[in-house]
Amino acid sequence: MSRTPLDTVEHAAETPDVELPWAELGLKKDEYERVVEILGRRPTGAELAMYSVMWSEHCSYKSSKVHLRQFGEKAPQSDALLVGIGENAGVVDVGQGYAVTFKVESHNHPSYVEPYQGAATGVGGIVRDIIAMGARPVAVVDPLRFGAADHPDTKRVLPGVVAGIGGYGNCLGLPNIGGEVVFDACYQGNPLVNAGAIGVMRHEDIHLAKASGAGNKVILYGARTGGDGIGGASILASETFDDAKPSKRPAVQVGDPFQEKLLIECTLEAFAEKLVVGIQDLGAAGLSCATSELASNGSGGMRVTLDDVPLRDSTLSPEEILMSESQERMCAVVEPEKVDRFLEICDKWDVIATVIGEVTDGDRLEIFWHGGKIVDVDPRTVAHDGPVYERPYARPDWQDALQADDANKLARPGSGEELKDQVLKLVASPNQASKSWITSQYDHFVQGNTVLAQPEDSGMIRIDEETGLGVAIATDGNGRYAKLDPYAGAQLALAEAYRNVATTGAKPLAVSDCLNFGSPEDPAVMWQFAEAVRGLADACLQLGTPVTGGNVSLYNQTGEAAIHPTPVVAVLGVIDDVARRTPVAFQEEGQLLYLLGDTREEFGGSAWSQVIHDHLGGLPPKVDLERERLLGEILISASRDGMIDSAHDLSDGGLIQAVVESALLGGKGARLVVPDGLDAFTFLFSESAGRAVVAVPRSEEVRFNDMCGARGLPVARIGVVDGTASDSNAVVELQGEFALSLEELREAHEGTIPALLA
Repeated sequence: MSRTPLDTVEHAAETPDVELPWAELGLKKDEYERVVEILGRRPTGAELAMYSVMWSEHCSYKSSKVHLRQFGEKAPQSDALLVGIGENAGVVDVGQGYAVTFKVESHNHPSYVEPYQGAATGVGGIVRDIIAMGARPVAVVDPLRFGAADHPDTKRVLPGVVAGIGGYGNCLGLPNIGGEVVFDACYQGNPLVNAGAIGVMRHEDIHLAKASGAGNKVILYGARTGGDGIGGASILASETFDDAKPSKRPAVQVGDPFQEKLLIECTLEAFAEKLVVGIQDLGAAGLSCATSELASNGSGGMRVTLDDVPLRDSTLSPEEILMSESQERMCAVVEPEKVDRFLEICDKWDVIATVIGEVTDGDRLEIFWHGGKIVDVDPRTVAHDGPVYERPYARPDWQDALQADDANKLARPGSGEELKDQVLKLVASPNQASKSWITSQYDHFVQGNTVLAQPEDSGMIRIDEETGLGVAIATDGNGRYAKLDPYAGAQLALAEAYRNVATTGAKPLAVSDCLNFGSPEDPAVMWQFAEAVRGLADACLQLGTPVTGGNVSLYNQTGEAAIHPTPVVAVLGVIDDVARRTPVAFQEEGQLLYLLGDTREEFGGSAWSQVIHDHLGGLPPKVDLERERLLGEILISASRDGMIDSAHDLSDGGLIQAVVESALLGGKGARLVVPDGLDAFTFLFSESAGRAVVAVPRSEEVRFNDMCGARGLPVARIGVVDGTASDSNAVVELQGEFALSLEELREAHEGTIPALLA
């Protein structure tokens, strides 16, 4: 894009008829005309580069802003919320002077093009968001979605993604404590690689992305800027995949976790010495984002000399430098008298650092190259005042027929032998099978503070060794539910994540989300998106869990085929003492099994309907948020007071899936009996929400029942923990119907994924 003479602001004003490649950079004609209107002239090539990446769907949220406002308009009052939507990540107060920051983001499109680097740099990017808030990263999570488990391309994408997540996170020394892996043909050309991170800091250490104080210096530090990732996630994630288009492989960034580790330690040392006024990581849109965000959020303007940016490739044009999404880079605003010390710390950690500009007392972002001014803009117009679309949306004409195709009418097993056969098929199905082949590639316990990790209901980290204070996080989302009813599907995602956190004994506090949908230019997809956001906002208000931030990923679509609407919800919770946590695994023989909540004939979108009948239709389970809140309170109280020794939420696969997982993890069998009012099939496979199964020591049975009765939560005793794995009598048995040994259950549950990926 470089031109001769240099395309300066002055040159642009003198040459209004010069054609610029706005369409090739992803801008629409009216968007380009709006840029010309804002500037009062045509943009320079550098200005065009900045507007194109910052106004992309991925960076500007131009199709989703009008709906996302509900998260602010309906936000519940929360004493815990310290930093909300609009910063690099949300921050909540967890007590004892500690604050925790967390966020989930997507790296979907890059991970399909280049699975290893796409996933690795997704981890790197979310970790830098956490660092930029002033926190030390303590854990990562990874909600993943892939195409059909037996599809040949899944064998290409999944191992690369898993290796990228493990390779980057393990090298950083961050435990991977949670997430999910889901297979569905709808994700065949658009895998979802969502990555989340958690960081811990003291209240006084919170940092924000703003450039304040005229004369303060702007320092770029970290890796050199290269040609990898030019346009990267910002443009790659802003249009539908099309096999006919040229390869997008060069747009995928390349990560270096060892450089990022140095960046983390360098940044935290600078924070500790109070050297930083404002800070921004360089992720999507690179320097275009960092400079415009810092300047627009501050109290003045900014002047930058692009010649001072350290390069890996000396042939890069200024436009390419501004668009590059090379990894492991950050931008700090530092007072002049503290610059030398900041640079000393960078040198100590072998981190390249260069003063590239300063904060001015004006209101413009000015960027210079080879002595010429190539950018002169109001930074807000780049960072915040991009286009806002009210995309047309309409309930699709196929929705009624989909919901009318009731899963409750599917053929059911007629004998104990058929029940047994279907249980084995369910626990061996790719979505319900053990994911240990995947999660074993991640380090769960590095740093020594991991208390719970996969396959627990939520991951848990200790953040204070003396008191045992800890936090838990769970991520959940069911695209099948959301396809049937996006409003209810989003609420079910929140409800499950909320329930998973409460099941471990932690109190849910706040939410981050990653909203994965097809093309916003399709009215049916926009209706799904609008309904999901409305559902999530309404549910967060009712549960008192504010949305602190998150990510929208659109254009997850190949040709006309969109993915299922997939709102992934992360819930963060706090626990006063991690020693009182509740695990999933059955602990002791003789303990009593109780089912909490109401079980109904609800099979729409269920694992049973998918595995046994390859069916998707009907309505998802009903959502009762007050019941979820009550269930959460019971689980937290029972955990704190020692009334339960294990607990597992009921979701995909219903009760039998939960019991099998608890049995296999604990090496203990279970003998079950169908409670009054239910048939064996509904008891085993229903996916009614607001339920959990718990193991109660006999000494606590009366107290536990009294508590549930006093608070009005339905409970039913459904069996007993019985037999150990070394005992030939160790089975999961449904009285009068069937018995399955732990050995055959384990073989079914653990053999599927390795066989598929062999």
